[in-house]
Amino acid sequence: MNKGNNKKNGNRKPKYQEEESPRDSQQFKSSLDIIIGEINVKPKTENQKKFIKLINEKEIIICSGNAGTGKTFLAVSEALKLLKDNNSPYKKIVLLKSVTQLKDESLGFLKGDLEMKLSPFMYSFMANFYKILGNKISDQLKEQGFIEVLPIAFIRGLSIDNSIVIVDESQNISLDNMESILTRIGSNSKMIIIGDTKQIDIKNKKESSLYIINEKFKNIKEFGVMSFEKSDQVRNPLINKIEDAFYEIKMM
Repeated sequence: MNKGNNKKNGNRKPKYQEEESPRDSQQFKSSLDIIIGEINVKPKTENQKKFIKLINEKEIIICSGNAGTGKTFLAVSEALKLLKDNNSPYKKIVLLKSVTQLKDESLGFLKGDLEMKLSPFMYSFMANFYKILGNKISDQLKEQGFIEVLPIAFIRGLSIDNSIVIVDESQNISLDNMESILTRIGSNSKMIIIGDTKQIDIKNKKESSLYIINEKFKNIKEFGVMSFEKSDQVRNPLINKIEDAFYEIKMM
């Protein structure tokens, strides 16, 4: 009996070899298009139009801007459009974000697995998917692996292929870690790096990489580098007044 079972098991292929991955089939994009549906997100300013154009034309996009200018929301909406495009090579959206906590705020020890530990940090990221697609479809895409959330600490040594990588809160990423992130881009991938230089939470603000990479990569053709202005504020006009007030306070 044991011999027969061994023979039977020996002829069985490992699970991952039994059938073609759904992401490699021609039907995968069509089914994804049905799940995601139409995305009706339109740019509201000229700089938003420029940002969308860069996302579609460049391999690596670096964008800085004030709160409320639509950086993350537009990055997510364009990533979803590219993901479901029948002619695109992308098979998933990878979300990377620094887990730096706000100054003088601590979450303490968080119980649970990696996803549960990351959830508080990544909620603002996922909220953009919820706003565009609704909670049910967003969670479905995440459960099926079309949206993948990774902490920066886990990406070293990876080659991220056939993916749209969105790096949020990049102002809180050190130069060394930013180098690790940028060098993870693999075949048929796109990387969108976004952040706000006015909201740096790391202890040594001089270690923030966002301003540095804006300057260093702006003249390399594969990169699209841009900044939003105060006039691109679309969330609430009060945000500009709030930021101006706090800027004056910090300068005192």
